[in-house]
Amino acid sequence: MLEVQGYSVALAALDRACKAADIRIHGIDCNNPDGNVQAIIPLMVQVKFTGRVADVEHALEVARETARQYLPDEAILTRCIPSAAPGMEKLLSVGKVTLKPRGRP
Repeated sequence: MLEVQGYSVALAALDRACKAADIRIHGIDCNNPDGNVQAIIPLMVQVKFTGRVADVEHALEVARETARQYLPDEAILTRCIPSAAPGMEKLLSVGKVTLKPRGRP
């Protein structure tokens, strides 16, 4: 999972991550931070993706490096969950951004 401030930052990070590793994006969610949070960009974007653990870890490293070009390190969250609990898979695609199925223009 990658969480950053700003949709364009998330897209730039994901572009590089997808080119660097064999991962599949399942869901993108956007939320406005709490009013008490001092955010550089007032939009939090969370991206959920899967792949082999080594690929996901590499993708997260690349995504973090890319996001650091735009944000301080404390504004970037990356997490790899190598063995998710049963039932978590159906939550991967939950989000405000609708993804097109593969193979469709």
